[in-house]
Amino acid sequence: MQGKVIIVSAPSGTGKTSLVRYLLQEIPELKFSISATTRPKRDYEVDGQDYYFITEEEFHQHRDNDAFLEWQEVYAHQFYGSLKSEVERIWQEGNTVIFDVDVLGGLNIKRFYGDKALAIFIKAPSMEELKRRLLNRGSETEETLNKRLAKAEYEISFAPQFDVTVLNDDLSVAQQEIYQLVKEFLEEEITES
Repeated sequence: MQGKVIIVSAPSGTGKTSLVRYLLQEIPELKFSISATTRPKRDYEVDGQDYYFITEEEFHQHRDNDAFLEWQEVYAHQFYGSLKSEVERIWQEGNTVIFDVDVLGGLNIKRFYGDKALAIFIKAPSMEELKRRLLNRGSETEETLNKRLAKAEYEISFAPQFDVTVLNDDLSVAQQEIYQLVKEFLEEEITES
């Protein structure tokens, strides 16, 4: 069984994960595709719920066994990948997959699924606001903050390749906008090419 996929991508600190959580609450048929990563787990994260936290060696084994739909080395020695088995599991349950992935990973998934995927880019109102949001996390060092901001500038250049961009200036407005986009996409018929 093959269904649809929703891809939500953005630079760190844009509110992407908050918007994905909102969609998961509001649209019961959406099920989160849990990615694998080698990055350290944050205090509030749960293994097997937010990510599958694995070693770099385990990640490379999965990659070599073609277990990933897409994967990226997002930062040096910090790999992320979307497991093919996650998509199949969610579709077998009769649900729609939603991805919370980095920008390049999101574009790779969109290319793979074409019209069966809705690719949404989340944008912060400014780089200054993005910096403020990252600092408010309390998990960034000067070095990681600068890396994330430099990467964000690069990732923003890919926004035009997504189906739609949602500005997250006011969270409640962004929630309503993304909800409408996803509901409309889910109601559309898939045309086979």
